[in-house]
Amino acid sequence: MTILRVHNLCKRFGERTILSDVSLEIGARDRIGLVGVNGAGKTTLANILFGNIQSDEGSIMQMKQNLKIGYLLQSCSYTANSFQSMLLDCYKAEQEDEFLEVTSSIGLNKVKEWQEDRFDCLSGGERTKLALANIWISQPDILILDEPTNHLDFQGVEWLTKEMEDFSGSILVISHDRYFLDKTVNKIIELDDGKLKLYAGNYTFYREEKERQYESQLHLYQTQKKQIGKVQAEIAQLKTWTAAGHRMAGKQGTLSENRQIGLREHERAKVKKLDKQVKNKINRLERMETEGIEKPKQDQKVSFDFGSASKRGKRLVEATGLGKKYGEHWLFRNTEFTIQRGNRIGLIGPNGCGKTTLIRMLLDQELWTEGALWISPTAEIVYLSQDVSDLTEDSTGLDLISHFRADIKSKARILMNNMGFDEAKLSRKIEKWSLGERTRFKIGRMILMEHNFLILDEPTNHLDLQSREQLENTLADYNGTMLIVSHDRYMLEKLCDQLLVFENGMVKKVLGTFSEYMNRRLSGGNGAGEKDLSKKSRAEEEQLLVIETRLTYVLGEFNKHAIGSPAYNELDNEFKKLIHQKRELLK
Repeated sequence: MTILRVHNLCKRFGERTILSDVSLEIGARDRIGLVGVNGAGKTTLANILFGNIQSDEGSIMQMKQNLKIGYLLQSCSYTANSFQSMLLDCYKAEQEDEFLEVTSSIGLNKVKEWQEDRFDCLSGGERTKLALANIWISQPDILILDEPTNHLDFQGVEWLTKEMEDFSGSILVISHDRYFLDKTVNKIIELDDGKLKLYAGNYTFYREEKERQYESQLHLYQTQKKQIGKVQAEIAQLKTWTAAGHRMAGKQGTLSENRQIGLREHERAKVKKLDKQVKNKINRLERMETEGIEKPKQDQKVSFDFGSASKRGKRLVEATGLGKKYGEHWLFRNTEFTIQRGNRIGLIGPNGCGKTTLIRMLLDQELWTEGALWISPTAEIVYLSQDVSDLTEDSTGLDLISHFRADIKSKARILMNNMGFDEAKLSRKIEKWSLGERTRFKIGRMILMEHNFLILDEPTNHLDLQSREQLENTLADYNGTMLIVSHDRYMLEKLCDQLLVFENGMVKKVLGTFSEYMNRRLSGGNGAGEKDLSKKSRAEEEQLLVIETRLTYVLGEFNKHAIGSPAYNELDNEFKKLIHQKRELLK
């Protein structure tokens, strides 16, 4: 049953069209993921649906009486006063117990006892959790979640995933978290060039189906291009024959007059027939060029390049008995670890455990309480913070790269263009940029600095899906040292071969990938359990490899058959079965 219907929405900001004839329906218990590149207009659409801004054209019809919509803004949109106001509203509505129960289950303890100054120093994850708890207890008919997993720890993501499954209403989630989308949605709506396109499946299905459609359309486009070339050659040949025919029809020879007249009439009829063929071919060519298959649009390519890192010395960081406390509260104690050159380390732990504090120690911005922290003088650290508000909003992109040396400025222009910042966008004020565009810009400035040790704090927050995948591919080729704070499971799994884990008031180093660490936790550390689980994992990996190999073959075969043909339909059915098998294994 449809509960909200959107028809032909249009929205413009100045001369720029953000939404163009956008139509969609939200049904009861729908789970919809809204995706698109940074700046595509996803948040604009969410604000129109919620009623924060008005569209220029189109209509929104609520098909249910007194329809209630809850809207989770991105965490940076909330202030300390916002949360204090939320708590006051909960107390007035006699929902205090329910609010405290939700905050506790999501990982925020004793919120009722927090002092006023506690709200002034909330982490991004704590902001998101408080806002989520407030929206959840309001019991809306439709939930709109804008980047809900940004800054959330794994406990928060797991809580939200489970609650979304049990939620009785409908959900529209804007997210670039691939793991989260795979777990929570059954429809993907892509916003591209102001228009929506629906895919009936989760994120993995959307990416595979989009790639299949691209390859299929590219094949049809290339086939059509060959046909156009063939028709053009035929037209050129016919025009040559027609010209020759016109000359023959007009020639005068020494033949008798009657015979000469008959020959000219024959040539004129022949030429007339050729002229008609040329005209028909030209009409056919025009139809192919105007009504035929368009060249498929490729995904936006965002290029990152972190260059090569120097290899002086082996040890970069060593912590011995390291501890930090605020007042009487210890964040961590008795912490010992080393970071070797070339290590790829994921830094994980719940919100508020001290990850950012440890990073500030590495950057020499925070003192420790006990123990020692040695950092090699050869460590050239460059840091990407998760805070995008540190970019001066009333400046332009050009202003913020103007301080580089002349030779670096030239490189900066090329780099920024490769990352999707043309001259027009660089000339625009930062306040006009989306959060994803701001993050990409910060990564660009980071690349321009000398470095051999990258510290990345939630680097994929706000990045669109294509940018996330490109950043991962680039970092995979980087030969320097990386310390990554992230709740993006796909990124941690792809890039990190060891972890620094905050557990029970300590930071411990764990060898192995993120999935191996999670498997050990799920098995409770039992040796036999770990062995059985690893056997199962290997068997599943082998099955996935077989399925992936077959999928690659099927995708290649699509291009050999016309859409709708028996062979094409047979491949399409096999493709759907393989996708289903893959999805079941990934569960």
